[in-house]
Amino acid sequence: MLEGIRVIDFSFYLPGPYATLRLADMGAEVIKVEPPDGEPARHMGEKKDGTGLVFLANNRNKKSVTLNLKDGDGQAAARRLIKEADVVIESFRPGVTKRLGIDYETVKKDKPDIIYCSISGYGQSGEMSALGSHDLNYMAVSGALAQIKNDAGEPVHPTNTFADLVGGIGANEAILSALLQRERKGQGCYLDLAIVDVMTSLMTNHLAYLDGAGEENGVPLLGGSVVSYQIYQTSDNRYMALAALEEKFWENFCKGIGREDLLRGQFAAAKDGDSVYEEMKAFFRSRSMEEWTYFGLKTDCCLTPVLETSELSKAPVTGSRQVISDPGWGIRQVHSRNVQVSSLTPPPETGEHTEEAIQKDKNRTQEAQK
Repeated sequence: MLEGIRVIDFSFYLPGPYATLRLADMGAEVIKVEPPDGEPARHMGEKKDGTGLVFLANNRNKKSVTLNLKDGDGQAAARRLIKEADVVIESFRPGVTKRLGIDYETVKKDKPDIIYCSISGYGQSGEMSALGSHDLNYMAVSGALAQIKNDAGEPVHPTNTFADLVGGIGANEAILSALLQRERKGQGCYLDLAIVDVMTSLMTNHLAYLDGAGEENGVPLLGGSVVSYQIYQTSDNRYMALAALEEKFWENFCKGIGREDLLRGQFAAAKDGDSVYEEMKAFFRSRSMEEWTYFGLKTDCCLTPVLETSELSKAPVTGSRQVISDPGWGIRQVHSRNVQVSSLTPPPETGEHTEEAIQKDKNRTQEAQK
């Protein structure tokens, strides 16, 4: 869908690379500009064959060009790349691109219709804009982290970087909207994408319930307060997610387990001591996760297993949808549904396409001189 769209990617680590990964999956040509020693994510954390797993997971289908942006020649080369592009994504701290001579105000002089997206934690201006932060900080200050608590009321540390990933999706939403605007009006634009803004937007229902009902934790029915929308432990110490909020689903569940006497207890409180809740917990503990999974597949009652990462490839939904594959370079990939697995290319080596880009630049210069 994005064939013919060229993206110059100056971003590092996760939010920006995840955004351009999704653009690349949709057919955009993504040219990743790295420092001479490579993007930092290549060297961080756990590695496979010497390359960081986070880098391997987020940089397929891209090209790599190495430039020293602290050098005038490198900056000039970067501006030439931008001049032939449609989109720029960068994740430097506010003010850095101006020092490097590749900020929006500079590059739009040569490319007025460029779409330029700056991804940062707190935006390009404001009290916290200059501060370094990470995913956990954005979840904390957006209110999202306070919605994941244990029984003692303590925030639970997630093992997924939700803010980074949702921030990347938010950047894509803005970029695709800007591309549509350019198609219709011929205008480029500057996008100040703050990850904390995207995360705060997820609190829409919570703020409405706070103002309208004095409820701090969003929609009560969706927060684990009733037995029909709850997580239950099985006999093999695994977990099932039941989300039978609608009457028809709860009825299907109760009839399926032969307990029509529970029909009136759909919205019973999920609190220790409540008779319906105690019966539900005991009933789920009477069967294994495999047995309950089979029941959920045969009974339309919104019942699904809580899967671990190692189970995703063979799961009924994620497996059959074929969004997880091993394309042949030693690490499984999650990709968009519209991607042909055979068309996936491995993450590039550092600077793998630098000569190609330089040659194209020379050819364009020669054409312009004729």
